[in-house]
Amino acid sequence: MRVKRGKIGVRKKRKLHKLTKGYVGGRRNLLRAAMETLDKGLAYAYRDRRVRKREFRTLWIARINAALRERGYTYSRFIHALSTKGVDLDRKVLADIAVTDPKGFSYIVEAALQS
Repeated sequence: MRVKRGKIGVRKKRKLHKLTKGYVGGRRNLLRAAMETLDKGLAYAYRDRRVRKREFRTLWIARINAALRERGYTYSRFIHALSTKGVDLDRKVLADIAVTDPKGFSYIVEAALQS
């Protein structure tokens, strides 16, 4: 008698091939290569979701620092002054204000660094 393969294995393979769509060559078609590539890709995706947050924070700090340097202040003094005054604006919001509304950012800077 002829043996038919099980449904579960077929479903697993189908799912794997669906996830490796767009990969090149054997990384898409061959089971072992596709599984290894998929595992590596998912690990990179997990890691880089966290790295992206770091990179954005770096970008926000650079934008705030550039806007402050134009006004003759430093980033560290400004952040310290904000925390002393109890202003609860995060770096994302500050960077957005610095880029889109320079006049409003100047008011925040003067209010924070006012003696």
